[in-house]
Amino acid sequence: MEFGVFDHLDRSGLSLGEFYAQRLALAERYDRGGFFCYHIAEHHFTPLGLASSPSTFLSALAQRTQRLHFGPLVYTLPLHSPLNLIEEICMLDHMSDGRLEMGVGKGISPIETAYFGVNAERRHEVFAEALQVVLRGLSGGRLNFEGEFYHFKDVPMELEPLQKPHPPIWTGVATLPGAEQAGKAGYHFVSLSTVEETKKLTDAYRAAARASGKDENKARMGLGRFIIVAPTDEEALAIARRTYPKWHA
Repeated sequence: MEFGVFDHLDRSGLSLGEFYAQRLALAERYDRGGFFCYHIAEHHFTPLGLASSPSTFLSALAQRTQRLHFGPLVYTLPLHSPLNLIEEICMLDHMSDGRLEMGVGKGISPIETAYFGVNAERRHEVFAEALQVVLRGLSGGRLNFEGEFYHFKDVPMELEPLQKPHPPIWTGVATLPGAEQAGKAGYHFVSLSTVEETKKLTDAYRAAARASGKDENKARMGLGRFIIVAPTDEEALAIARRTYPKWHA
């Protein structure tokens, strides 16, 4: 078992400069404390997440840590230029000496994606095509792609990732079809569901991985949990009950 941190980088009341400095200082402590990975969420135009450019924040983190793996959970692919993202991934992988863990997804919030002009009902189709482009570009050579949403011809891939054929891929899983897709592809995943529901997801993942000839034991299957830290147990419980009124004991 390995432990990691999933950080939304949600607004705390500090100035932005202080906020980013504090989060980077925390990441340095995770590095010294032996945590395996630090994942960050990508959100836009909401106080829920202030790392709207994951690569920018993670490039600073790469220079302040030595062992800690890190990555977005997830890059919201429909909101990124695949060509820019390919180059950013390659840069981060080398800047961190191969510690990048690459999370990908379609974006959980249709409101956020709509601000970018992305049709919420077609997010999954755009995501699937963008992921094809990114993986093809990370393989090197010249990129050629002709799809419904993206068209690229003979684009020279000057950069390449340190990890071959690409950094490990992560995704968030909340449904059985999502678990099966991740299993077929051999991706790592994180679930925020209950223990009982996550057991169903991991079973579906393993079955799909076996059926696709993947090694189910190589996958990292994460279970995410919210943790409240305060000076005393009573204060932590009070915060938790206020924040998660439906979940408190």
